[in-house]
Amino acid sequence: MDAEMNSLNTLKVKKLSDWAILPSRAYPGDAGLDLFAVEAAVLMPGERGAVPTGIALAIPVGFVGLVWDKSGLAAKRGIKTMGGVIDAGYRGEVRVILRNLGVEPHEIHRGDKIAQLLIQKIELPVIEEVTDLDGTPRGTGGFGSTGI
Repeated sequence: MDAEMNSLNTLKVKKLSDWAILPSRAYPGDAGLDLFAVEAAVLMPGERGAVPTGIALAIPVGFVGLVWDKSGLAAKRGIKTMGGVIDAGYRGEVRVILRNLGVEPHEIHRGDKIAQLLIQKIELPVIEEVTDLDGTPRGTGGFGSTGI
């Protein structure tokens, strides 16, 4: 593996709009990079929409971008992110799918923090089909098998 796959010291970001804001950390050492809306929008209760950020990313092979909720928006407004995987090969605009689980309309203004981006190292295993899997104490116990 080359050095680029072992660590990521630089994330290349391209602005697609003059209004775009580069991802940033609120505090040094934060795992999440804030993502910002490049356009205004309103999400009615129960509604979802893809909010543009005006940026594109060059995530190296061996890493993934994961889009997560802003905890304040989730706790105070009921705003939830959805579909948050940005693959290394994607070079288009990052759009954040948001759903308003709250009871009031949620206004998004240009420049608002709408989500956070985590860049994580991933494994890329070779898929091997088998006829049997090794046994475990849990076995096939699924939903509710360890209690509710």
